[in-house]
Amino acid sequence: MYIQWYPGHMTKTRRQIEADLKLVDIVVELVDARIPASSRNPDIDAIGAGKPRLVVLNRADQADSEASRIWSAWFRAQGLSVLETDARTGRGIEQFSWVIRGALKEQIARWREKGQVGRPVRAMVVGVPNVGKSTFINKVAKKKSAKAGDRPGVTRGKQWVNVDRGLDLLDTPGILWPKFEDERTGMNLAFTGAVKDDIMDTETLGCHLMALMGGRYPKALAAAYKLDETPGRAEGENDVAYGYRLLQTCAQRRGMRISGGELDTERMARVLLDEYRGGKLGRFTLELPEEVKG
Repeated sequence: MYIQWYPGHMTKTRRQIEADLKLVDIVVELVDARIPASSRNPDIDAIGAGKPRLVVLNRADQADSEASRIWSAWFRAQGLSVLETDARTGRGIEQFSWVIRGALKEQIARWREKGQVGRPVRAMVVGVPNVGKSTFINKVAKKKSAKAGDRPGVTRGKQWVNVDRGLDLLDTPGILWPKFEDERTGMNLAFTGAVKDDIMDTETLGCHLMALMGGRYPKALAAAYKLDETPGRAEGENDVAYGYRLLQTCAQRRGMRISGGELDTERMARVLLDEYRGGKLGRFTLELPEEVKG
């Protein structure tokens, strides 16, 4: 199930980000804490080369806290500053300005030596669609300055947002890359809503997510859908077959049937995706550093 979604405006967005880099002192990359590798645009490393970098693990409240600790250590080992946040509630946001200035302490010291006291730090905020950039910026700025939405593609143009006298943020549209090299990357982005739902089969996507959660978090899945236990994978059973069996089990538990009494697995798949994206099922991280290719 290879998923690709690269609207034409994203080529323009990349050019715009490249052109605006000269205006900023640091690149702040928001990633989804549930899929920290899959939600990182590999182009950002090339685009932001030479600029200090801060990785924000957003939606940390929906991710496995131990997995987030592992990811934070991994990013720091790459020479990047790291901050865990939940943009919706604001958890971790209060540390943002402090972390930014810490990442730029040598640069700020040079400004002072040149007499540029009070020069504001200018940060570019980048990330894939629907990772929560605009909500994050609004929380940091404590005002509704950036357009926010629950679907990919809401922010279309750059927006400068003043946080305080010492910090300005440049909001940018979400940007993907032309080709996902790994099938799992595309699916992870689809699970979290970074690509539009109408480009894929929802039931098949639901099967893959069920299989992943059934393998990684069987107890949490059982608790979420009030199962005695999550059925295990049969020998030789692939993701789609195993996930479909789990969809049937959960649909039966929820009483989801269509006319004739057949289990409504398509509706169950939609509910699964909605509840997962909304953080209603618990805290799940779908990948770890040692599983990432490259």
